[in-house]
Amino acid sequence: MIKTLRITALVALASSVAFACEPAPKAQCNGADLRDQDLSSLDLRGIELKGADLRGADLRHSNLNDANLSGADLREADLTRARLEQASLRGVRADHANLTAISGWALFAQGGSFVNARFDGADLSFSRFSGANLMGASLYAATLEMSWLSKARLDGADLRNADLQEAKLYNASLMNADLTGSHIRFGIFQDTAMDGCTACPFDW
Repeated sequence: MIKTLRITALVALASSVAFACEPAPKAQCNGADLRDQDLSSLDLRGIELKGADLRGADLRHSNLNDANLSGADLREADLTRARLEQASLRGVRADHANLTAISGWALFAQGGSFVNARFDGADLSFSRFSGANLMGASLYAATLEMSWLSKARLDGADLRNADLQEAKLYNASLMNADLTGSHIRFGIFQDTAMDGCTACPFDW
């Protein structure tokens, strides 16, 4: 009985430590519960937020350059104009998140889920979205130059006026997407599904 109580206490302590976090540059906040928290305009460069719960969090204008958010839950979070240069969003859940006008140069987002997320006006040049789910996402006037989107799902995505120059879309899906006014010079669309797509390079 005493042993059982001790184990229970240790588990509780471990849980409290795992979720205790003071957001700051290079802070260790893996697994932190930061749901609906106001983290706007903070310097969070290099912070560790792997597996953190950031649902509905306000991260507008925050500096998350080099941050690790792999596997984090960012559903419905607001990252408007946040800086995410060379940050890791691998495997995140960011459905319905607002990433409008983020600075995401060389962002790593392989395998992430961004269903119905907003990236309007975002700088995603040199980013990595291989295998990501971007169905229904809005990427209006976003910069995706030199980005990797191989096997990404962009069905129904809004890519109007987007910069896709030299973007790699091997085996991606653009079904029912809209590329009206987009710039696709030197883009690679090998084996890309384009059924129902508007302004896709069907003769590629």
